[in-house]
Amino acid sequence: MIDHMTNPGALGEFNIIAFVTIVDVNRAKHFYGDVLGLRLVNEEPPFALVFDANGIMLRLAMGKQLPPASGTVLGWQVPDIVSVVQMLKTDGVQFERYEFLEQDESGIWTSPTGARVAWFRDPDGNTLSVSEHPDGK
Repeated sequence: MIDHMTNPGALGEFNIIAFVTIVDVNRAKHFYGDVLGLRLVNEEPPFALVFDANGIMLRLAMGKQLPPASGTVLGWQVPDIVSVVQMLKTDGVQFERYEFLEQDESGIWTSPTGARVAWFRDPDGNTLSVSEHPDGK
């Protein structure tokens, strides 16, 4: 049991749940399940599709419209970004190009810390990413 008197708001020991809003349920189910390879755990219409993202619950909230979003809403840390980008491209995923970033021919940007990131969109336009970090964190 958590002692809230000595550690109020301690969420560090609990699993996180990720939420992404979708509009087109069938396209999202195909993209997240078949293209990205996540396991569909449950369908809870009209509320959410629930996927297992390597032990993390991902709830794709069924919406009538997408909320305004700026930036990446969901990302995966991968050990070999080049291989993952190539695999996703083979499955039809298109990677974003940003004029303000220096990206390689695959769309991968290398940050000042050495992390490498590539962005893509789901069928509803949510920005997703894959990243490789030199220290593994």
